[in-house]
Amino acid sequence: MTMIKRASVVIIGGGIIGCSIAYNLAKMGCKNIILLEKNSLASGATGRCGAGIRQQFGTEMNCILARESIKIFENLSQELDYDIELNQGGYLMLAYTEKEVNQFKKNVALEQSLGIDVRYITVKKAKEIVPPLNTEGVLAATFCPTDGHANPFNTNFAYAEAAQRLGVKIYNFTEVREIKTENNRIVSVSTDKGEVLTPIVINAAGGYSGEIGKMAGVEIPVYSQRHQILITEPVDPLFKPMLMSFSRNFYCQQTPHGSIIMGFGDPDEPKGHDIGTSWQFARDMAQKMTAVVPLLKEVSMVRQWSGLYNMSPDSQPIVGEHPQVNGFYMAVGFSGHGFMLAPVASRLMAELILKGKTSIPIDRLDIGRFERGELIIEPSVV
Repeated sequence: MTMIKRASVVIIGGGIIGCSIAYNLAKMGCKNIILLEKNSLASGATGRCGAGIRQQFGTEMNCILARESIKIFENLSQELDYDIELNQGGYLMLAYTEKEVNQFKKNVALEQSLGIDVRYITVKKAKEIVPPLNTEGVLAATFCPTDGHANPFNTNFAYAEAAQRLGVKIYNFTEVREIKTENNRIVSVSTDKGEVLTPIVINAAGGYSGEIGKMAGVEIPVYSQRHQILITEPVDPLFKPMLMSFSRNFYCQQTPHGSIIMGFGDPDEPKGHDIGTSWQFARDMAQKMTAVVPLLKEVSMVRQWSGLYNMSPDSQPIVGEHPQVNGFYMAVGFSGHGFMLAPVASRLMAELILKGKTSIPIDRLDIGRFERGELIIEPSVV
């Protein structure tokens, strides 16, 4: 497919963020959009993620964004005419320390005040929700029944195909080489397949968003970090919710076909683009989860993989136009929450670009917050 020479918008990155922005822009009437992906769609963080979708956060911003995202997810298969395999089995958050108990009480009060169906529950109730749970050391828990997970490949492809039906042109295996600017304005994007003149570039490059920023002549304070995951053989249903703990540092869920996916964030993981895997992770993960769900001792691991979290200084996304370059928009630094926040973040990005204002205020997610010292610290991340 020969690349077109002019576009009203060029999106860089074919993951869930890039494809959903393309769809929302086209749905709102924007024409002549192209999306560039250096490999294939969903080959980056989206296709490697744990696929969880939760509303249980500790900051108002995240709670609101996640709540609105869930509302979109609930109707997405119908809207995009593609089964995203949404499974709302809930999230069961486990508290193992007094500090965590206090944080959970604060979180639940905040979440309930924002209309999120979440409850603070006893250890006994947690055991009723997940019968094979080992409750030793568990002090309390929270449960939100509308949390869950979806198929990240299906969701990514659903957005891409819907965008293409609306006229978006997607170029796979097309690497961006240069972003040209004049008088602090975007002029064009050069790729290994040719150059495209455009006034607007959207950086949705995930783990490589910092590098794309440098091409446009700006520094984006993000870094990439490997996060590893493993998956087991399929087994009979053991539990419906995603199990999660911040103090013990794990998440674990059973997929619709029976395999169990689990992961944790290594605090000593170096910055960089390594997506290799380690035997130490497999060992540590197995030790963590067999202590929480002893039945897993009988289950075989099938494989492991890793992907990149694109981290910002406060683990919150950086969304909006860069103040130094007109027409250079960013949807980056999602810090492990890109999949779950994509439906709402992409809609807000489309509103910002086409209308100049958003239906949910996201001014605080601008890149300027770091200079202003207005970081949004989220207490509830793995």
